[in-house]
Amino acid sequence: MDAFYAAVEIREDPSLAGKPLIIGHRGRRGVVSTCSYEARRFGVRSAMPSLSAERLCPQAVWLPGRMSLYAEVSRQIRSLMDQVTPLVEPLSIDEAFLDLTGIAKNLREGGAIGRRLKERIRSELRLTASVGIAPNKFLAKIASDLEKPDGLVVLSLADVPARLHPLPVERLWGVGPKTAERLRALRIATIADVLRTPREELSAKVGDALADHLRSLANGEDDRRVEGEREAKSISEERTYGSDLKDPELIDRALLERSIGVARELRQRSLMARTVHLKVRTGDFRTWTRSKALQEGTDLAGAIVTAARELFARRIRLQGKGVRLLGVGVSSLSPAGAGQGELFSDPVSEKAHRLAAAADALRDRFGEEAVTRARLLRRPKGKKDQTPPEASSLPSVD
Repeated sequence: MDAFYAAVEIREDPSLAGKPLIIGHRGRRGVVSTCSYEARRFGVRSAMPSLSAERLCPQAVWLPGRMSLYAEVSRQIRSLMDQVTPLVEPLSIDEAFLDLTGIAKNLREGGAIGRRLKERIRSELRLTASVGIAPNKFLAKIASDLEKPDGLVVLSLADVPARLHPLPVERLWGVGPKTAERLRALRIATIADVLRTPREELSAKVGDALADHLRSLANGEDDRRVEGEREAKSISEERTYGSDLKDPELIDRALLERSIGVARELRQRSLMARTVHLKVRTGDFRTWTRSKALQEGTDLAGAIVTAARELFARRIRLQGKGVRLLGVGVSSLSPAGAGQGELFSDPVSEKAHRLAAAADALRDRFGEEAVTRARLLRRPKGKKDQTPPEASSLPSVD
């Protein structure tokens, strides 16, 4: 998807169209999650510190982002993909591989399928996507980035010298900043330079395995299969705060907010969890991770937050420091309804599940803000215990 979070916000509020829009949180701890193409012209990019983005584009409009909305749109896009092929490998909330083997006879037919998918995303969701069609995953990923936004590129093996080789060496999977620095010491700046460099020299600098890997990619070779979506092993939510949380009430409310989000995700995936995890990082970057096993699986926020509160009270020692980051997660997941059921139902648990189902239905229909717990109602501006703004809460997208 093209500038996914920003594109969704512009769709929801057309007055933002044409303006430099940044999704993220301002301030010294903020990070840019994504930005519109108008903001990118000023040098702003995803994962950039917010202070740098503010210097580059002081006139930008900032929005904190709405993860629940983006997740719902992502599910709608996934539904369209599933109608193209049963083999879809999600990479992130805004990107996926689709295997068209057996569906398209050749790359030309693959391009036609990609065009139809783009047209459906545009007409049904009012968003643009960039599609790359190629013989393998690496080339498809490269192709999808070549003509963003709203691009459609068919990249054959014959096109590799003209379209792949001139690109920076950092475009090869496995080349991060440190590896790029070592390669540039060999005067390797482009993908073509990888193939021009004798293998012995390359191996001496990065090792045999990485040297062979880079040479294969530079030749457009990638034999990895498209893997269908795997079962989730864990679910978590975490937030970094613009100023450290020190008020016990604010910390407790943050624990509840994260627990509610995790529980809702469990119910959406029809999963139950038997282990609760807590992650806490203080302002001096000391990090704790603690976990607690539950007596039985749950998809309710009450059980999750009770365990998280116990972990925080008994196993976290702030020693006067504030909370910079707080996360709640669950693991030991199993399908809801699996295993032996209870002989006698628990009326309290049944009532909690009915309430959760009703709240989920309201949020699905009217949005995440349609219903909330009184405990989480925001305080009026000016109150000392108002929750500090989150510094970063969304994964970065391009």
